[in-house]
Amino acid sequence: MAMEACDEPDCAATLKELDVFLDDELSDGARQSIAHHLDDCPDCLSAFDFHAELKQVITVKLQNDEMPAGLLSRIEKCFSTDFDGDGKIG
Repeated sequence: MAMEACDEPDCAATLKELDVFLDDELSDGARQSIAHHLDDCPDCLSAFDFHAELKQVITVKLQNDEMPAGLLSRIEKCFSTDFDGDGKIG
């Protein structure tokens, strides 16, 4: 699957919303619109399948393995956000 194949406006909007679609954080109308698009677009469906599988692999990995030392600090620096609530970034 080549991501370049998805160059239609509906495809761009669908690909942009895949993560929130997978997290079930869309309104019913938006969710139905994306689901309908995925039914009709093999390229976007392939991208959706990849995102879903990647999300599942990451979830399993995070549940089974300890976070490497310093990983959260590096992530905080990348996003300039205090994810662990310790009052500092990094």
